[in-house]
Amino acid sequence: MKILFIGDVVGGPGRKIVSQALPRLIPRLGIDLVVCNAENSAGGSGITGPCHEELAEAGVDVFTLGDHVYRKDDVFDLFDRRKHLLRPANFPPDAPGPDWTLVEARDGTSVGVFTVLGRTFMRPVDCPFRAADRVLAALPVATKVILVDIHAEATSDKQLLGRYLDGRVSAVFGTHTHVATADERILPGGTAYQTDVGMTGPHDSILGRRYDRVLEATLTFVHRHFDVATGDPQLNGALVEVDPATGRALAVERIRVDREQTQRLMTG
Repeated sequence: MKILFIGDVVGGPGRKIVSQALPRLIPRLGIDLVVCNAENSAGGSGITGPCHEELAEAGVDVFTLGDHVYRKDDVFDLFDRRKHLLRPANFPPDAPGPDWTLVEARDGTSVGVFTVLGRTFMRPVDCPFRAADRVLAALPVATKVILVDIHAEATSDKQLLGRYLDGRVSAVFGTHTHVATADERILPGGTAYQTDVGMTGPHDSILGRRYDRVLEATLTFVHRHFDVATGDPQLNGALVEVDPATGRALAVERIRVDREQTQRLMTG
């Protein structure tokens, strides 16, 4: 089976390219499940009901969120109505929202999905390693295919979790830094890994924001609103092929679809 994991969707440009490209990638690549980090989908921070619906209609099955999970009040209602929308598993136990989900892929395989935050240069959170252990213990024993989103600033946090979970999950993919890394591989225990799958949104930017705004604020120390940029929209992610009987990854590759490639997909 094949799982596509889409990196941080930023604002309207990110949602638009997902809506245009994903419905055509699913049949073309034979994708059985789509997981997407959508914590920046609403104006660059948080998620709203309309943003969720737009991405779900495009073919996203599971939504992971990160440190901006509660930036928009819509998320609380979404947690009540959409069970495949996840807050980080290493948030406090009383934090609103589910911290893992079990979803049936298009080929009938049950897939477990959860996300954790790193702790280096991030807000204080519980231990991601112990949170991962807890979620794995809570998943049904028969669940072989498991995907983990590690939303972290430091590459070491992501690499360590990949090694810690190697052989126990199918894939560990990093998000948050919005820059794709060229280290996709299958670890010795059979877990697919990539430190960061990259950003889905406008790449003529600073991490999805207008570079003139960011540069001005950096040079002058005068606060400026970091508007979402518009140029060079791209869909970035990782495609992993998994043996559903064992949960071991068989292949992993980076996915990058730019505007020109999207137009070719849309015109057949």
